[in-house]
Amino acid sequence: MTIRTILVDDESLAIQGLELRLQAHADVEIIDRCQNGREAIRSIKTHKPDLVFLDIQMPGFDGFSVVQGLMEVEPPLFVFVTAYSDHALKAFEAQAVDYLMKPVEESRLADTIERVRQRLAEKRGVEEVEKLKEVLAEVAPDSVGDMNDGGDQVSSNRFEKLINIKDRGQIFRVDVDKIERIDAAGDYMCIYTGDNTLILRETMKDLEKRLDPRRFQRVHRSTIVNLDLVKEVKPHTNGECFLVLGSGASVKVSRSYRDVVARFVH
Repeated sequence: MTIRTILVDDESLAIQGLELRLQAHADVEIIDRCQNGREAIRSIKTHKPDLVFLDIQMPGFDGFSVVQGLMEVEPPLFVFVTAYSDHALKAFEAQAVDYLMKPVEESRLADTIERVRQRLAEKRGVEEVEKLKEVLAEVAPDSVGDMNDGGDQVSSNRFEKLINIKDRGQIFRVDVDKIERIDAAGDYMCIYTGDNTLILRETMKDLEKRLDPRRFQRVHRSTIVNLDLVKEVKPHTNGECFLVLGSGASVKVSRSYRDVVARFVH
């Protein structure tokens, strides 16, 4: 599996240094180098890379503007690279895979590349399943129904009852039944239990696998809700709606997820 990669930084020495460190990873193929945000947007739309290392502070379009400029296309995975640590939270809110400080340490870079490999393997695995379903739909439509039905028959025993969360130097054992909603900020999850908020370092995709999908559903690309704790549904404009939870918190359901929620909430 080759990771097609673009490097974006207004400092040529920074690009050279990162390129040198990436040589240790044989599966990383650098397909382009850009020195500003506008070049980056054009290159990403043209080459459709798997991964982009993106400097945050650049003249004109900064790194966050690049991400915003790609909202109408399927974006690649982003790793933000910067000399300033105060951008970390905003980077994770932009769904970055990771956040690297300059000068980039080889060990941290290796951890980042491994996380990228996992993300791409998950994505390509889903794509392969969808392709298989498309083929089966043509040659054996009954088999597609069997594949879909099988997911509803999975025992709830395979899903977590308690989740251990290390936060603020303590380990909290959280009863899954009490989790009201989960918000994602990059590889960090904010777990809300109604009376408490805890931070878990884990991707949303990995956390979803641990939760029963009959109860926990994504209602936004960065929000999961416990449907058992939904008390009210309020219609909103443009086909969106709000879910009012037991704590009184209100969560917007984007249009792309409204049909999913409608199957569970009436």
